[in-house]
Amino acid sequence: MTQDKVLIILCPHCSAANRVPSDKLNAGGICGRCKQPLFAGEPVSLTAANFDAHAGRSGVPLLVDFWASWCGPCRQMAPAFAGAARDLEPYMRLGKLDTEAEQGIAARYGIRSIPTMILFSNGREVARQSGAMPQQAIVAWARAQL
Repeated sequence: MTQDKVLIILCPHCSAANRVPSDKLNAGGICGRCKQPLFAGEPVSLTAANFDAHAGRSGVPLLVDFWASWCGPCRQMAPAFAGAARDLEPYMRLGKLDTEAEQGIAARYGIRSIPTMILFSNGREVARQSGAMPQQAIVAWARAQL
């Protein structure tokens, strides 16, 4: 008798850890703490308060868009990144980190140009891409890295 793998999925709303059987990811699910959907088809807003939990504790990879509000290419790529969240969830979580508001995290990862996307898996950086990309290119790039 085989047992399905249980993944830890962090809630995009309250960052609570939720245990979800891997074969139930497509079913969505709600957070045990705040009762919000575990997958909303949109990027999570990342801050110093929740970044390390989402990057290091989640059972699914995390693709982070490092951006700033004053950056034209960042604003141009925002709808494509949001669309990619709908395409990649629930097998990958997407998040956005404002480099102006979270300069410490941006410095930790050596962000020198924006937009920059970094893909994390099991708490480690596995791939990085700088420059604005259309939605399908984001999806293809992210899938090719795993």
